[in-house]
Amino acid sequence: MALVLEKPVHFFVTLALLVTATACSSRHHAPAQAQRGMYKIGAPYTIDGITYVPTEEFQHTETGVASWYGPGFHGKYTANGEVYDQSERTAAHRTLQMPSVLRVTNLENGQSTIVRVNDRGPFARARILDVSRAAAEELGMVGNGTARVRVEQLEMESQAMKQIALNGGGADEQRSALYKYVAGRRGPPAVSATAQATPPPPPPTPAVTVYPSNPRSPTVAPMEASGGAGAAPSAGTLGNGRPTVASIASSAISPQSMSGFYVQTGAFSTMGNAEKQRSLITSYGSTEISPASSGGREVYRVRLGPYSTQEAAGMVADRLRRSGYGDARVVAD
Repeated sequence: MALVLEKPVHFFVTLALLVTATACSSRHHAPAQAQRGMYKIGAPYTIDGITYVPTEEFQHTETGVASWYGPGFHGKYTANGEVYDQSERTAAHRTLQMPSVLRVTNLENGQSTIVRVNDRGPFARARILDVSRAAAEELGMVGNGTARVRVEQLEMESQAMKQIALNGGGADEQRSALYKYVAGRRGPPAVSATAQATPPPPPPTPAVTVYPSNPRSPTVAPMEASGGAGAAPSAGTLGNGRPTVASIASSAISPQSMSGFYVQTGAFSTMGNAEKQRSLITSYGSTEISPASSGGREVYRVRLGPYSTQEAAGMVADRLRRSGYGDARVVAD
């Protein structure tokens, strides 16, 4: 009679639990003391029969479907040792180094955001990126769950993130630097008491080209005609119903701000068109609509800034031009 060796049922349960724990991904619960982030590329790995080869890149572009992940992973480890926070603008990519910086644009509604890659995924075959809930909200894709997106790696910001991580900077340091680099800002320059007492004369107002129609891709055209003859202007408006400089300055729409360098994306003869373009570029930095005059008529300039250096403003202008805003240029104020 054959000898049958039997093991208690709990032995197999324990074994199964050990195998499951070993197979878990990096998204496991983090302890109270969060581990600092690190710079990580990683070795090739295989999931569901597909082998992924992580690679250090700085000019990666990609188009495809993105998804988002939130509550189920909040508070767990990401693949580079951080603790996932769904309220931060982060993302999971299958092969890019961690951290790296991406601009993600929802091709279905035009909304965009900037994220820092700190995790691996997604591994559904039809998807190229997993973004956090905060990023998904900015992209307008929370309700649908997925969206077709364009992914553009920001080279300079990704290089900066690499150096911060290599020097031991964790998530907080990287997040702080990201905000700074994305906005192209530095702290305002120190001004001496003498300079404050005797400010230099303002520079001449730069030439203004007026775009009366499409705020996304403006075409140079003459100003549209004013309102009908004999119409009495209302308080705070010109004869054509447009608000005066004084009324704009007292409204919630931003007046002309402090001096520095700005990135101007267009000047429009109507407030409505200026507002439309402003809404399209808010993810690139701090925006404003600034009134000005051109040929004796009021125009509304759409600008980002101010930036303390021309180089910082130039970085933003370059990103705008690469994204289709060909008329973005740096102006001084």
